[in-house]
Amino acid sequence: MSSNFTFHFMPLLFSLLLIVTMIPSISAQGPPSPGYYPGSKISSLEFGQGFRNLWGPQHQSDDQGLLTIWLDQSSGSGFKSLNSYRSGYFGADIKLQPGYTAGVITSLYLSNNQDHPGNHDEIDIEFLGTTLDKPYTLQTNVYIRGSGDGNIIGREMKFHLWFDPTQDYHNYAILWTPSEIIYLVDDVPIRMYPRRSDATFPLRPMYVYGSIWDASSWATEDGKYKADYRYQPFIGRYKNFKLGGCTAYESASCRPPSASPSGSAPLSQQQIAAMVWVTRNYLVYDYCHDPKRDHSLTPEC
Repeated sequence: MSSNFTFHFMPLLFSLLLIVTMIPSISAQGPPSPGYYPGSKISSLEFGQGFRNLWGPQHQSDDQGLLTIWLDQSSGSGFKSLNSYRSGYFGADIKLQPGYTAGVITSLYLSNNQDHPGNHDEIDIEFLGTTLDKPYTLQTNVYIRGSGDGNIIGREMKFHLWFDPTQDYHNYAILWTPSEIIYLVDDVPIRMYPRRSDATFPLRPMYVYGSIWDASSWATEDGKYKADYRYQPFIGRYKNFKLGGCTAYESASCRPPSASPSGSAPLSQQQIAAMVWVTRNYLVYDYCHDPKRDHSLTPEC
């Protein structure tokens, strides 16, 4: 890593540790204001302006900017961006299916699996379906080279949300820059994954995808609860798509949007305070703190 990145990141890390000691752990109605909203700087697109159907066309409907995809016993559905990107802000407003959704994954993610099968990179937002008495889990994950070759090394962090994601649309986004990956919910940062080495950070261009599919083998409490098709169809709704960044073939001078108001640091102290609030109140799993994991495979921990 460059000394310039270290110079900027270390004060941020110190600030984060300082803020942790200052923020009460009692959950409030919502997170502290991040003070800056990077999504507001990106123009919205309708589905057809930036995406196309990838699979399950009979389980996908585009109606005046609202994309609906669904899963039933015959199929799920997925979509893919028209362009691949090497950095950028990628998001959508999503509304999830209420009720019993165990085993069902609704997702928005970046991947180059089709270009590098068995050796691909991926940055995931996945909503893990749930039973009637439990909230949705939002899983964030990062794969670097090889998630499909039998040596799966995920970097999962899982969160509950401070609202019911089935009641209304909320914005979910990934900001991927050459220095870090930041996950945002309604422009509140919930996770920052910094580039500490080339070996632990995705650097190759990726497309943007979304899908709904049956992942009964692992999605809900490690596969304890399966998809129950008495509740079909399972529906995911997307709108207000945002694709703001550098495509794979743009000039090297292209720079992705900044997550922070200054642009000189990944996040402002106010944004860090909001992220720490989310972590303290809603983080339910962190791969770095899982004693069952082999942490020699995740040196960033």
